[in-house]
Amino acid sequence: MSDLVIRGATVVDGLGHEPRRADLAVKDGRIEAVGEIRDSEARTIDAGGLVLSPGIVDVHTHYDAQATWDPTLSPSPSLGVTTAVIGNCGFGIVPAPPAARDLVIRNLSVVEGMDLDALRAGIRWEFESFGEYMDMLRRRPAYANLAVLAGHSTIRTAIMGEAASQRADATPEELARMKAMVADAMAQGAIGLGASYSLNHSGYGGVPMPSTIAPLSELDALVGAMGPRGQGVIAIASGVKTPEELEPIAAKHGRPFFQGTGMAMYNEQEPERALRIFDACAAALRRGNGLYVQIPCQPLSFDFTMANAYPFYSHSAFDPIKAYSPEQLKAVFRDPSWRARFRDNAKNPRPGMIFQGNWERVMVAVVQKPANASYVNRYLDEIAAEEKRDPLDVMLDLALDENLETAFLGRFLNVGDEGVARLLKHEAGVVALSDAGAHLIYMCDAGFGLHFLAHWVRERGDFDLAEGVRRLTSHPADLYGIRNRGRIAVGAQADLLLFDPATVGVSPAERVADLPGGGRRTIRRPTGVHGVFCNGVMTFDGKDYVRHTVAPGHVLDRFNASRGSHRAIAAQ
Repeated sequence: MSDLVIRGATVVDGLGHEPRRADLAVKDGRIEAVGEIRDSEARTIDAGGLVLSPGIVDVHTHYDAQATWDPTLSPSPSLGVTTAVIGNCGFGIVPAPPAARDLVIRNLSVVEGMDLDALRAGIRWEFESFGEYMDMLRRRPAYANLAVLAGHSTIRTAIMGEAASQRADATPEELARMKAMVADAMAQGAIGLGASYSLNHSGYGGVPMPSTIAPLSELDALVGAMGPRGQGVIAIASGVKTPEELEPIAAKHGRPFFQGTGMAMYNEQEPERALRIFDACAAALRRGNGLYVQIPCQPLSFDFTMANAYPFYSHSAFDPIKAYSPEQLKAVFRDPSWRARFRDNAKNPRPGMIFQGNWERVMVAVVQKPANASYVNRYLDEIAAEEKRDPLDVMLDLALDENLETAFLGRFLNVGDEGVARLLKHEAGVVALSDAGAHLIYMCDAGFGLHFLAHWVRERGDFDLAEGVRRLTSHPADLYGIRNRGRIAVGAQADLLLFDPATVGVSPAERVADLPGGGRRTIRRPTGVHGVFCNGVMTFDGKDYVRHTVAPGHVLDRFNASRGSHRAIAAQ
């Protein structure tokens, strides 16, 4: 007898085949049968009028810390995600020698917009080595399946301490220890390596994140330490590193690179730039070398205050003041000569910078004084035009009036549906970059998959339902070598999403105060979702979408992932 039968759904298998009406049976967490199922004794769900698809595979999340205190991984599972890859950009929390822990989370709090007090209160340091971290995840499995990347910056910090952000070249002994840590992580189940060379990735006090200053030769050495050729993937915030610079490493080690960079996101000021990067990656793929681009299906958003204005840190006016205290910053921001320098920077941006002088993309998100409430949800160029002032002055004067606590939201990249659609459809693109688990205070893109189904499938029709589901499920799973996920097929894991295609989507953002220590975060809730299954178990609820939506998933390590060459991974 089956454990569960879902009857009468329109089954979209995640492999690109035509949708069909069918029943689906689950046994022991796996899909037992698809078709007409006569088992009358199993628990049954009537899914007539709904779509049954594989659960969404999110390959770019930052749940490394949250997973230690919140196995629900709120809110991703409620938003249809049944598999999440953590450790992206190389910003994890392991290895965790006690002396380095606070430095690691201080940097993490800035570069990924996390509440430092919540990190200090919430992380359960029941581990030091990568293997101990994996054991912890297995003891308290998360609601979604998790796959873990070893982190270049975290490993560098564990070995070099504060010097990791100060000294570009590691000593031979330090590099040898880093390589040993990568090898150990892979042996303990890491599915690959995360790294960053982004100009925009700064840590606590404005210091560069460690991997961003390391030479490419160090990255090459760590990729080489991952084990036999073809084993594992590299997820890299590549910044201004070009496909031409990364392809030799991918070719040398036979491992695919998945790049995330503002350079490869649609920018109406340079509309063809991103497409050239995608085309260069496609050319590498034709040569048998795995180069892909992670492309978000939503505008890329950055939340910040002027006390930690990290979207501007790549501009030279900020170089001497990144580590300033708020009181020191106030004096600088009042200085007309400094404003003139930053104004000049904004008019002459360099490639790879997040902020390109586009004040029309910077919104006032949260104000601290009731007298400033009229500014909320308005863009700086609009306010400046109304008040006949410069947008930079509007931003700085407002921030100074509110003790640098005003929250701004910048939507700098990936704006413009026609341009973004070309990238989403590209053969070298992978729909990703939700950043779920990070930037919690003012934004939440964890529902990227539901947004994709609503906007790009239903509303715009850039993808039909079969291809849209494939792009969210088997496509990323296969490229990352994650077996038996992202598909409805007999024998595959029963990770499933049941939804109404006419209403599926995400709600407006709302703020809740449920972080450790009472910190606030922003969440979105699903619309049109009727059930999320993970390994065959679900709560058919619909009321409490934040917690207790699905049952615990699995820790997906390299033993669950495909091995062999990049070609073998791509072909499965």
